[in-house]
Amino acid sequence: MNFLAILPELLILVLAGFVLALDAVWPDEKRRTLGWLTAGGLAAVFAVSLLVGTPDGSTAFSGMVRNDWMALTFKLLFIFGAAITALFAMDFDGLSKRGEFYVLMLVSLVGMNLMASANNLIMAYIAIETTSIPLYILAGFLRADVKSTESGFKYLIFGSATSGIMLYGFSLLFGFTGTTDFTELANSIAANGPSVPMMGALVLVLVGLGFKISAVPFHFWAPDVYEGAPTPVAGFLSTASKAAGFAILLRFLMLIFAPLASNWTLILAVISVATMTLGNLISLAQKNIKRLLAYSSIAHAGYILIGLVALNQLGVGAVVFYLVGYLLTNLAAFGSVVIVSRVIGSDEISAYAGLSRRAPYLAMAMLVAFLSLAGMPPLVGFVAKVFVFAAAVKADWIWLAVVGVLNSIIGLYYYLNVLKVVFLFRAPNLEDESKPLPVSRPHAIALGVLIFGILLVGILFTPWFDWSMQAAAGLF
Repeated sequence: MNFLAILPELLILVLAGFVLALDAVWPDEKRRTLGWLTAGGLAAVFAVSLLVGTPDGSTAFSGMVRNDWMALTFKLLFIFGAAITALFAMDFDGLSKRGEFYVLMLVSLVGMNLMASANNLIMAYIAIETTSIPLYILAGFLRADVKSTESGFKYLIFGSATSGIMLYGFSLLFGFTGTTDFTELANSIAANGPSVPMMGALVLVLVGLGFKISAVPFHFWAPDVYEGAPTPVAGFLSTASKAAGFAILLRFLMLIFAPLASNWTLILAVISVATMTLGNLISLAQKNIKRLLAYSSIAHAGYILIGLVALNQLGVGAVVFYLVGYLLTNLAAFGSVVIVSRVIGSDEISAYAGLSRRAPYLAMAMLVAFLSLAGMPPLVGFVAKVFVFAAAVKADWIWLAVVGVLNSIIGLYYYLNVLKVVFLFRAPNLEDESKPLPVSRPHAIALGVLIFGILLVGILFTPWFDWSMQAAAGLF
C-alpha cells in the first residue's frame, strides 16, 4: 500500500488527536493556545506534504484514491486555508478556547483531502460526507446565537437532501455500469454512448455537487448560512469547502462523464451564466457584508464554471489557478470582517464608516482583498479571470466570455461601494474615529500572509500557473 498517497490525511488525524487530548487536560486559560497549535501543526503538515509528496498518477488502496498533481495541489490549498482559519478563530468569541472547534475543522479537512484524490464512487461519497457533517456542526456552533443555530439547521436540512439525491445518482451509475471505479465508469459510458438514464444520473450528481459549490439553482442556502455561521466558519465554507466541491466536480466531468461532454457543456454554460448573473445582481442590494460576500461567492462559482465549460487543459488549469487566488482573496475579505465585527459588533456595511481612520492598515488590506475580488490588476483576481476567459475564447465559447466580462463590471460596483464606505464615509459618532481598532497578533499574521499572497501570485503568476497546468495535465 502506498501510504504516501494519504500522508497528509494521516498527519492531520494525528494533529486532531493531539489537539483533542490537550483540550481535555489544559485549563481554560491555556486553551487559546490550541489555535496556535492547530495553525502551526497544519503549517508543518503543509511543509511535509510538499517535500515528501510524490504524485506519480498512480492509485492506492485498491484504486480508491489517486496520487496525482491535481490531488496534491488541492490538498495543499485546503491545508493552507484551514491554517489561516485557525488563526482567525483565535480571539473570536465562542471559538477561541473550544478544542472541539479545531478538531471538527480538522476532520472536515481530511474529508476535503479525500475528495480531491477520490477515484471511486464509494470513496467520493464517504469523503463528501466526512467533509459536510462537521461543517453542519460548525455552522451552528454558537448555540446561544439564534442565527448560528438556524444557520446550522438549514445547512443540515438542505445538505442532507442534496446528498441523498447525489447518492441516488451514484447508485444509478453503479447499476448501469456494474463498477464504482472512475476509470472503468468512463470506459463503460464511452462504450455504451449517451442515453437518457445516463443523462439522468449526470443531472442527479450535478445536483449534489452544485450544492457544494453553491451554483444556481442550488445556491439558496449560502446567504443565510454565511450570515448566521461564525465568521471564520463562513470564510472556510466559502473557500476551502467550495474548492473541494470543484475538485470532485473536475474528477467527475473530466473523467467519468468526459464521453458525454457534448451533452453537458451547454447545460453547464447556462448554469454558469445564471450563477454569476444572479450572484452579482442580488449583491447590489445587500446591506449586510456577510450576505454580500455570500452572493459574491455565488458569482465567483459562475466564473469558475467557465473554465469547466471550455473543456480544455487551459480551462482546467485556469480553474485550479482561480481557486488558489479565490481562496487567498476571499479569506482575506472574511478575515477583515472577523476583525471589524469583533470590535464593532455589527456586520452591516454602514458600520464600516470611518474604518480607514481607525485602522488604516486594516482598511488597506480590505482594499486589496475587495479589488482582487473585483478583478483589478495587478492582483490575483484579475489574472485568474483573464485565464478563465481566455480558455473560453480558445474553445470558441466567446459569448460566454463576454457575459463573464459584463458580470465582472457589475461586480466592480458593489465592491467599490463597500470601499467607499470604508474610506470616504465618516462614522456617525465622530469620537469613535479617534479610537484605534485593535488587531490581535494571530489576526494580523493571517491577514498579512493573505495580502502578501494576493500580491505575490498576482504579480509573479507564471510559476503558480505552470503548477496549475501541471495539475490539470493529469486529467487529459
